[in-house]
Amino acid sequence: MNPRAAPSANADWLARSLAAVWHPCTQMRHHAQAGEPSHLPLIPIARGSGAWLYDFDGRRYLDGVSSWWTNLFGHAHPRLNRALRDQIETLEHVMLAGFTHQPVIELSERLAALTGGVLGHAFYASDGASAVEIALKMSFHTWRNRGRPEKREFLCLAGSYHGETVGALAVTDVALFKDAYAPLIGNPARVLPTPDARLAGPNETPADVARRAAAALEDHLREHGGRTAALIIEPLVQGAAGMVMYDPEYLRLARALCDQYEIHLICDEIAVGYGRTGTFFAHEQAGIRPDLLCLSKGISSGYLPLSVVLCRDAIYDTFLDDATARAFLHSHSYTGNPLACRAALATLDIFTEDDVLTANQRRAEQLAAALEPLAARPEVRHPRQRGMIVAFDVMTDDPHFSRRFYRAALDNAALIRPIGNMIYWMPPYIVDAADIAHLGAATERALESALR
Repeated sequence: MNPRAAPSANADWLARSLAAVWHPCTQMRHHAQAGEPSHLPLIPIARGSGAWLYDFDGRRYLDGVSSWWTNLFGHAHPRLNRALRDQIETLEHVMLAGFTHQPVIELSERLAALTGGVLGHAFYASDGASAVEIALKMSFHTWRNRGRPEKREFLCLAGSYHGETVGALAVTDVALFKDAYAPLIGNPARVLPTPDARLAGPNETPADVARRAAAALEDHLREHGGRTAALIIEPLVQGAAGMVMYDPEYLRLARALCDQYEIHLICDEIAVGYGRTGTFFAHEQAGIRPDLLCLSKGISSGYLPLSVVLCRDAIYDTFLDDATARAFLHSHSYTGNPLACRAALATLDIFTEDDVLTANQRRAEQLAAALEPLAARPEVRHPRQRGMIVAFDVMTDDPHFSRRFYRAALDNAALIRPIGNMIYWMPPYIVDAADIAHLGAATERALESALR
């Protein structure tokens, strides 16, 4: 369908979607309350091109959040499209139990190489929450196979978010997602202080906050380390908590404490991996490696559902035995899907061929410049940036601020989805200076409108 052919095409698709689709992370009633302060627009998208999305009436929106942080290189990328067309003519899917194939082998090898060979084995799933479930099960099962079944408790940080399946909710500390399902969560994690740099006192640095949070971790491990299986963290940026950013010192200290008390360190880089923070993996900025690494979102550039857990060989080796019960018995039908793996390989090719991390340094500088006029506004607090992630808090008592801002941003041709009173940018890695200027201007106009 030509998106410009029918002026009412959006309305038609909207009505059909509301009648048939249950949308995620949404109070569906808000979609039906046009004109109300709590109204949440539902935009039917006809196509994407580069950093832009186009609806069925021809309006376009700059994808300022990379379609939930997945779309690294824009929509309908020619090289990604070619790779998938080639793969679909060869092999679309085969079960990974008892079989293997070229894309999953090559992807596993290349991901291991990106960790310097430290994380030598890859286990695949379809989404971030599933990767977290796998990492938690691997940690628990490893300790059981080593004759230490008492090590079954997990630790997470205040404000942490690791997914919405039941196991992932056990290590999530966002009440909105967790509270309704608390009766289903059998072994909730112990929540420890966050190293949030915003907590720094008048004479403190972010590193001071990191050391204070690490001291709380040490206090806990001194008493409970013998029962603790793993600490799970989002390195450098806690996304759903409100783009909470912290100093790499916490990662360095946490790694040392996990070694000291024999605790697995799980790095959830589902959102912050693949160059988002300035390095390919966020944990690299602390000069450490985790025991288990969860990846998803940008791994396939937003093309197909895929996630992976990379683990140290010592963890993998604990499952090698003649007894089937000691194996890692976790699976799903589409594990290691060849199409998704081929998209992931093409994504890694673009990183190498286009020297993306270097190019992103320039884009990050442009994003910082676009943030400056916003940071100067009296209602803006805590402007912050880590690589290609920019965020700031807005001082307002309006309970509908986030929806007002979201609607106003769409009116200004930008997809910017606040988290509460926190506004952030996480654009694709192909945005140019004009796109970034548009993002800054649209944000400022939307802010003025939402606060009016």
